[in-house]
Amino acid sequence: MKFVSTRGRAPSLSFADTVLTGLASDGGLYVPESLPHFSKKDIAAMAGMDYQPLAFEIIRPFVGEDLSKRELRDIIGRSYSQFRHRAVAPLVQTDTNEWILELFHGPTLAFKDFALQFLGQLFDHLLEKRGARVVVMGATSGDTGSAAIEGCRHCDNIDIFILHPHNRVSEVQRRQMTTVLSDNVFNIAMEGNFDDCQNMVKASFANQSFLPDGRRLVAVNSINWARIMAQIVYYFYAALRLGSPEKTVNFSVPTGNFGDIFAGYLAKQMGLPIDQLVIATNANDILHRCISDNDHTPKPLVHSLSPSMDIMVSSNFERLLFDLYGRDGAAVAELLADRSAPMHLSEVALLQAQKTFSSCRVDDARTIEVIREQYQATGYLLDPHTAIGVEAARRVRRSAEQPMVCLSTAHPAKFPDAVAQALPQTEIPLPAHMQDLWQREERLKVLPNDLSQVHDYMATMLSEGR
Repeated sequence: MKFVSTRGRAPSLSFADTVLTGLASDGGLYVPESLPHFSKKDIAAMAGMDYQPLAFEIIRPFVGEDLSKRELRDIIGRSYSQFRHRAVAPLVQTDTNEWILELFHGPTLAFKDFALQFLGQLFDHLLEKRGARVVVMGATSGDTGSAAIEGCRHCDNIDIFILHPHNRVSEVQRRQMTTVLSDNVFNIAMEGNFDDCQNMVKASFANQSFLPDGRRLVAVNSINWARIMAQIVYYFYAALRLGSPEKTVNFSVPTGNFGDIFAGYLAKQMGLPIDQLVIATNANDILHRCISDNDHTPKPLVHSLSPSMDIMVSSNFERLLFDLYGRDGAAVAELLADRSAPMHLSEVALLQAQKTFSSCRVDDARTIEVIREQYQATGYLLDPHTAIGVEAARRVRRSAEQPMVCLSTAHPAKFPDAVAQALPQTEIPLPAHMQDLWQREERLKVLPNDLSQVHDYMATMLSEGR
């Protein structure tokens, strides 16, 4: 299988080269030249599969000849061996025909583990075969960083630098990153917001001259195709548990960067019966405004109780635009020429998006109320991101007869401030493997929002061989 850029001016690549490249040379994102399609009979044959064998069936068509069947099975097996629930992604019923898909049973208590445990194993395997060593550079609004570090910390062929916005992630999120003291792990707390961090990563990929000879950057954030690919699996897994392909199953997804919900869109394109995907946003509602009012105007970023969604430039939205505009790379490049300017979709593109996507904005006050109401009604505790997904689903779902699955993207213990506002008398202990988190030594470097200073720091750390 070949992969092409959403901007249409970069060479097509194999699966392995796509994974190790990340951002295309023309500034676009890689997508498959064509998607595999599973028939109703194919999907029915997957019913009852455990998570790992299902992941093998979904991922195998994308990898081509770059991995043998045995290599792929081994990578998948290692990737999910540390998840603390035997189902890997269990479903919990919270209301009539409403379900929570718990995606927080991985090592760092967030859905990012599904992609990044896999990506770390995949990186190390491909690099070992090529005799290469790379530098991972990524930006995080909270959960990606810790999941990426956990996925790469034991990799022999990777040094990893993660940028997070200084004082704008929860303390649990920060400590999950900064208490990993492996010699190949470097945390940068940047004085700015997530979009500033993301812009710096993109600028670094565009000009890698600051790196020592023989080193190059690879991406772990959701611009990397392998992350999106790995996330497709749990849509199939949940739908099969609820009766697919005989039943249509819909999903509500708390999202800021559009990667997680784009995986659901791909699952639908691959044959999974999905009628509705709900884009659930917080006050940083550019995706909601785009889908509901065709208003994709950037606004100042708001610091919210759901920090992993505090994003105004949703990178993966470009992948959807590529489909909405007939896979015309030139049209996408023109549309995104100035990401700081207002953007309006064509009428045809907007109507096409609205066939599948609905959207909803939920503010902090309502997020707190939803956490409290759900806990009082059922004893089930939502983290603030999942609460937004649940509220959005209830407001805009089109069918009460079709199951609605709300993706639970993080464990509530990661956001004690939000939970404390909703339930002041309720203490949420960290899981056993993280009980000593508050006592662990931290290591990080605070740097200004200045590209040259970040590059100087990275070059120094790499040249010292740390």
